[in-house]
Amino acid sequence: MPQGTTKRSTAMSPSAANPARLLCSAILVFILLAGITALILYLVYRPSRPHFSVLSTAIYQLGNGTASAAVPATAITTTMQFTVLIRNTNERASIRYDRLSAYVTYHDQAITAPAPLPPLYQERDSAVAVSPVLGGGPVPVSGDIAAGLMTDEAYGVVALRLVMLGRLRYKSGPFHSAWYGMYVRCDMLLGAKKGVSGQVPLLGTPDCDVDI
Repeated sequence: MPQGTTKRSTAMSPSAANPARLLCSAILVFILLAGITALILYLVYRPSRPHFSVLSTAIYQLGNGTASAAVPATAITTTMQFTVLIRNTNERASIRYDRLSAYVTYHDQAITAPAPLPPLYQERDSAVAVSPVLGGGPVPVSGDIAAGLMTDEAYGVVALRLVMLGRLRYKSGPFHSAWYGMYVRCDMLLGAKKGVSGQVPLLGTPDCDVDI
């Protein structure tokens, strides 16, 4: 009777597993751990946008029209100063501001030229006030804008918008964010009459919309 032959097992031991499969598994585990770490850091350090509000306004010139060969009759000269409070409400992140500028609009038309502002660094959970002086030179406007501004001054209430532009970045411990563009709009009602110079009342407490 022929002797039975012994069959060899074809199962592979763990040590003989495909190296490429092990490498893929290690990469997947690394990506998963990196994603979890990034999510935890985001939840812990995620910053909120700064808060802007206008504290006071001074008007030294508002819509003074000029007419000459060099300056058209529809050009107006406005000089104003605003005190703006900037609050960084982040408890873990400081903020650096750069390329800042500001100007004033009336009915969506600029009545001052953009004025550059110095860079600003703000510690976490802090507030700082800035007081830029804007205007001082003639700015061309439409006839309707010039007439509307004169009418509002005669009435004693003028609606203006302060616009601040720039970019910011956050710093949380050793982590730095990318630079983000910033657009701030502060809509105000001012108790301003023709010929009055200096501090004017703010009708209400205007907060500002901040887009980042």
